[in-house]
Amino acid sequence: MKAPALYSAAGALLLTALVAAPADGAAAVPGAAELRGTAVAAARARAAGIDFGTCPAEEDLPSTVRCGTVSVPLDYARPDGRQIRLTVSRVRATQEDPHNSKHRVPRQGALVFNPGGPGGSGMYFPRIGTLPEWKRLAAAYDLVGYAPRGVGRSAPLSCQDPRTFFRAPSPAPTYPSESYKKERVAQAKAYARGCAQRAGDTLRHYTSLNNARDLDVLRAALGEQKLTFMGASYGTYFGALYAALFPSHVRRMVFDAAVDPDPEQVWYRLNLDQSVAFESRWLDFREWVARHDDVYGLGDTPQEVLAGYEKAAALLAKEPAGGKVGPGQLQRAFLSAGYYDDYWPLRARALSAYLKGDPKPLIEQAVPRAEAAVEAENAQAVYTAVECNDAPWPTQWTVWDRDNTRLARVAPFETWDNVWTNLPCAYWPVPRQQPLDVRTGPGELPPTLILAAERDAAAPYEGALELRRRLWGSVLVTERDAGTHGTAGGPNRCVNGHLDAYLLQGRLPGRRAACAPHPEPVPAAGPRKAPTAELSH
Repeated sequence: MKAPALYSAAGALLLTALVAAPADGAAAVPGAAELRGTAVAAARARAAGIDFGTCPAEEDLPSTVRCGTVSVPLDYARPDGRQIRLTVSRVRATQEDPHNSKHRVPRQGALVFNPGGPGGSGMYFPRIGTLPEWKRLAAAYDLVGYAPRGVGRSAPLSCQDPRTFFRAPSPAPTYPSESYKKERVAQAKAYARGCAQRAGDTLRHYTSLNNARDLDVLRAALGEQKLTFMGASYGTYFGALYAALFPSHVRRMVFDAAVDPDPEQVWYRLNLDQSVAFESRWLDFREWVARHDDVYGLGDTPQEVLAGYEKAAALLAKEPAGGKVGPGQLQRAFLSAGYYDDYWPLRARALSAYLKGDPKPLIEQAVPRAEAAVEAENAQAVYTAVECNDAPWPTQWTVWDRDNTRLARVAPFETWDNVWTNLPCAYWPVPRQQPLDVRTGPGELPPTLILAAERDAAAPYEGALELRRRLWGSVLVTERDAGTHGTAGGPNRCVNGHLDAYLLQGRLPGRRAACAPHPEPVPAAGPRKAPTAELSH
């Protein structure tokens, strides 16, 4: 179902004009109260600023990073009502030229980053400036990260006791039985109830639209007239909402691993598409392992590698490794290889060792860590609340069962795991919103940069094409024949060259720019970086 026409680019401009209109004249316009509330909150934030100081110990950040908070309304329609505090981290621009220590680089303001999720925290982001790929950007920009509403210490959301969050060992049937489906439906209903019981009246306010509004308040609190923003994965979605709602507030925006903003795709159909894409990426991984049969001994065809994986799953179902790693933990560990090919060597080595009688590498990589339970439960709660609140979902189990039974015949690897992650949305106790129809026209928005890997499974490539169609003047840079989820600041120098040219000089390539893929991982190498807090997007 399409969102109201008001949420077109022209509608966004109309709402901007209505911010200053009398309350009685704007009351009938959907979204006008929230935009007016955003303007009020942003003005207050600009006046208050952010008092940056020592970061709390739980953030585990170096002393060079400074932390603070910014106050935002829980409900933007009531900006004088309850306020929540978002945590923010920052490192000031070094202004040091990486190529000439005697030369000072002009500061260009703040670069705000969101890593995705929903449920991911960007508090770590300022640390990235020490990496060689980021030093030019760190010279010109204050690097600013933050924890969105609900995440970490930003009015944290919880849906269950973290001590019960990790169920291990757990099954992961590719073709679940009817009894297993009934069990998972009951769990989904209980989880949705838990969210309502723990969050109460606040639950409905965890949305992508509010994330976009919070971003504008953060912009103002940082003292920025216009926003320079980089979003990864889900961060591209509410970044796109921001671009449609506040186009005149945008300086530069980078959308890395772009999510499809089409209202008809958000979020149920996007998850179906994602399961299809993960099947292709799962094949990429198995083909790579097969090419290195001399290292891993798992077979020289993708089918033989799959047979080894399925054998391991069957053995783990009978006797979990270390008492904690069952088929579910195996599947989750190998799902991360669908996000990041840096994980291919580690996962292949673990599978090889397990089938040869050594379970230690697999246990090391797949066992749930009790110390991570609080953060993982929080991330799952925010992910669920935002996606369930954002859009209509099928409310009949028969629809989910029909669509995913068909899909699992051609894409068995991730289909049912994706279902169980999102199924609470079928029984969600809070009214769903209609997704905003993201569109901007000529002259409404400065040119923006979209980055996408052609075989990204978590954010299928069609999403980047759709975002380019919807944001007038945007340019897409494609990493061909690659599938790592997020390309900015990674090993691809071509991609990084386009990123630096845009953020440092405002220069964009031609409309159909492409880069060759980054090198495949070396069989014995370890990972370059850990996955972000992605759960499904």
